[in-house]
Formats: sequence, C-alpha cells, structure tokens
Amino acid sequence: MSFHGIWRMRWWGCYRMGPIWKALLVFVVIAFAGQLLGVIFNKSWMQPERPHSLYSLPSENSQGESLGSCQPNIHIMFLKTHKTASSTVLNLLYRFGEERGLKFALPMGYQFGYPLPFIAQRVKGYRGPHVAEFDIMGNHMRFNKPEVEKVMPADTFYFSILRDPVALAESSYAYYKNVAPAFRRVKGLGEFADNPYKYYDPRLRNNHYAHNLMWFDFGLDHTSNFSLALIKRGVAAVRRNFKLILISEYFDQSMVLLRHALCWPLDAVVSFSLNARQQMPSGRSRWVGKAAAPAPLALTDKQRLKLREWNSLDWHLYQAFNLTFWQEVERFGRSRMESEVALLRTKREVLTRICLRDGGRPIEASRIRDKTIRPFQSGLVKILGYELQSGLDSATWEACLRMIRPEIQYKDLLDLRQFPRAQQPPAAGGLPVKRESSILRTEDHGGKMLMEKDWDGTILFRNQTLEQVDSKVRLR
Repeated sequence: MSFHGIWRMRWWGCYRMGPIWKALLVFVVIAFAGQLLGVIFNKSWMQPERPHSLYSLPSENSQGESLGSCQPNIHIMFLKTHKTASSTVLNLLYRFGEERGLKFALPMGYQFGYPLPFIAQRVKGYRGPHVAEFDIMGNHMRFNKPEVEKVMPADTFYFSILRDPVALAESSYAYYKNVAPAFRRVKGLGEFADNPYKYYDPRLRNNHYAHNLMWFDFGLDHTSNFSLALIKRGVAAVRRNFKLILISEYFDQSMVLLRHALCWPLDAVVSFSLNARQQMPSGRSRWVGKAAAPAPLALTDKQRLKLREWNSLDWHLYQAFNLTFWQEVERFGRSRMESEVALLRTKREVLTRICLRDGGRPIEASRIRDKTIRPFQSGLVKILGYELQSGLDSATWEACLRMIRPEIQYKDLLDLRQFPRAQQPPAAGGLPVKRESSILRTEDHGGKMLMEKDWDGTILFRNQTLEQVDSKVRLR
C-alpha cells in the first residue's frame, strides 16, 4: 500500500477513536513535519556548535542541482544600493556569516560614512591594510574600490543590485521625503517629475537621493551631463569592479545566479522580503510589492518618462546590466533556471508557514509585539515587519528570527558579538573617528518637524527649521 493510503487509513482510524487520538495525531504530525523539514540538524556545514539554518525537504534535489566540488565563497563584498531590495540581500549575508562564524567588516554606526566616499578607517576594528582579516562587507557606502581593497581579501567576490530607476524614485521619495530637500519642497512625486530642475539643488546635503542614486552609490559623478561616452565609461567601471549585478525585479532568478556564483546551497538564498512599505499612508494594512501607489506617489505615463530622463544615468546603467543579466540567464539555461526558481519559491512557502503569522503578510511595526524586531520607520509610508508563529521550539524560533530580524537590529547583534563591550577596538592609527550621521526627521501629525534623529535614535537637532539644518550641512 502507498504512503498516502496508509496515511488516510490512520487518519480515519484516529478520527473514529475520538478527540484524544486526534490530539495525539496532531502532535505526531507536527513532530514528523519538523523532522521532515530538517529544522534541527545534527551538523551544520562549517561550525557544528553554531545556530542551525532552516532547511526544507531533505531529498537529494532539495538544494537544487549539485554544485560539484566547488567550495563556498566566504569572502564577499556587497555594494548595498538604496531602495533596491538590498536589505533582503544583506539579511541573507548576515545569516550566512553568523551561522558559519565569519567576520564582518562593520561600520562604526550603520553606514560607512555615507554619503562621503568610503574610506577603510570607517570599518570597525580596521588597523591597517590587511592587518585584520574580514570575510563579509555589505552595509551602505559610496563605493571606493581602492579603499575597499585595503579591507577585503584579494579573492573577494564583488556584487551589487540594480532596480528600474522609476520604481526606485517612487521608493526613494516615499522613504526620503523628509530627508532630501528636493523632495521636501513638493507635495507629490509627480510635481517633482514635472520640473525637477526647479526643486533640485546639487549643493544641498541628501539631494543625491533625488537624482541618479544608483550611479552615485557606485561612486560615480551623478551630476554629470549625460553623454554616451560617459555612460560607456561608467558601465565599464562597474563591469570591471563587480563580478555579478543582480536585478531587483527578478529577485528569485538573481538569487539562483548568486548562489551558483558563490557555490552556496539553495537554502542560503531563501529569504523573506524585508523593508516592505505600506501601500496607504494610514488606515489599512496593505503592503506593496508592485501595487498601486498612494496619491503622493501617483505618476502619469508622461511623468514616468520624465523621471526616466531625469535619472538618465541610472536608466542606461540599469538597461546595460539588465541585458547582461538575461545573457547570464541564457548561459545558465532557461529550463534549469525555472526549475531552481520553482524550488526556491517552494522552500520560501514552506518556511512562511512554519515561521510567520498572518500567512506571512507583513504588518505594521506597532502591531509587532516583540519591540526588538520592529523595523525602523522613515518617510511617508510605514515600513512593515513580521511576527513569528507561537509555539516554535527554540532552534526553529532562532532560525526564523534571523530571517526577519531588521537590518539595524541585526547589525547591532553582530557588532556586539564581534566586539564585546569590554573589547571595543581603537580606531586605525589611533585617529579619532567621528560617528557618521544619517539624518532622519521625526514629524508630528501636522507635518512639522519635532526633532532629527540618527539611525540609532540619537537626537541630532531640536527646534531648528529645515532651512537652518540644510545651511549647516552641505554636500561637499
């Protein structure tokens, strides 16, 4: 008799034997499912004593096709571009490194001196070129390859991620509305798109969020006048410095290419979407992937074209690497890609049922009972998070928690483990290092600024107008 036939007979027998047997059966099913999904392993890949990952169906093909005899790459530099699903990518890097006891190149605060170009002295524990070994680097920076090379090993794998500039502009406006002066001066993104030159001043701090943001993050001059020669040089520089560029709109396919490039198991790139934003400014708990935008973000087709023209450097960069991406997919094999993407999505669905409440739907931070995993809030719309299922055993709870832990809290945790309070490292060469600030404004219900805070909540300004603040902190 087949497995399913035996299962149906046992279920029917237990049903007829009453509620006690039903309860016992539920317990057995849960135990069996936990064993089947491999939530708890006797071994992990490199560090048996470290926390275990959540792994699904333990069949021969559960990790996708075999990667042969290649060794997992553990020296990784991820350029975390803004508003491109990069927080989700950073989470899987954090998880991979934490589970294997790898050493992170972490910033003094939460970004590497951004928006200034990266310098090695911004890395916590840096004591000179290659004096200390670091494995993974991934927090926000403005890319500066010579300085990164002082920190990371010679065999480091460099990669990043891009997004359609119009979609990125929508997200950037929603998140940095109260940070970028160009955005603060308009009531909606459409108004900005109609005449960006009217509102944009490149001299003002944080206005880079409003113009060719990806080009800026790659360390290129985002205010340069557009020319095909400039585009050619910029694209060539990115190709020279990065081995792989992912595309946000094709995230799952990107994860498959990444895991093959790094020789990682498929489970290492299974993730939940982090930093999802609420669709409506208030009221309903709807959340966005590609859903309709709230009124301040609404755009006509003409305004979308204008934003694409305004961000022309980003648009041509995106086009070039979108083409490269699909060439990589073709080399990989379409049917092969479809198979692995399907398996990855199945794994995500399984983990969603195990780990998350509300069917895995993100919820408002205020509804998350565990305050330590509430995502940071900024801008027009609410940033959503997740709640874990109740009743998880400790190993499963810990593994699920790593998948939903917000970026700021995860960085703090890794920082504390890597640098216990009693062992805080001195700055390189004994030089004082000023903690960089990423200014974020807190508003009352009337839209008036009450105070400004750094990422960690430190109050930076009180009782000053935005104009006074802007006049004090200019961008170079």
